[in-house]
Amino acid sequence: MFLVPGWVYFALGSAFFAGLTAVFGKIGVTGIPSNLATFLRTIVVAIFSGGIVFGLGEWQNPFRLPMKTSIFLVLSALATGASWLCYYRALQLGPASKVAPVDKLGVVFAMLLAFIFLGEKADGKTILGGLLIAAGALILTLG
Repeated sequence: MFLVPGWVYFALGSAFFAGLTAVFGKIGVTGIPSNLATFLRTIVVAIFSGGIVFGLGEWQNPFRLPMKTSIFLVLSALATGASWLCYYRALQLGPASKVAPVDKLGVVFAMLLAFIFLGEKADGKTILGGLLIAAGALILTLG
């Protein structure tokens, strides 16, 4: 019997919702500045995720979190914000069917950074998968 690790379902959900993000974002960014669209999207994400945290009883005082946790969450949030600002501007300028695959080069960057900074192992299948993702984005960009 083939067992799928639990994280795979969440990763597939992430991919599906990222696909919806591209389509909805392309439509939503029409006629307004991309930075405003990103700001409005961020407000909705904060309210939505806040509702989940409170609804599940997971709230903790952020000032009592370990300093390392706080620093890296802030850095992650800044990276996310920069990514979203770039993404919405790209959607405003280009077709979603090409912007989204190029954006997924983030997967390749994440793999490389995980190998370098987290000490994760780069096996043959992982490297081949990363190369195929990069090749696909390149083909779509130049095509």
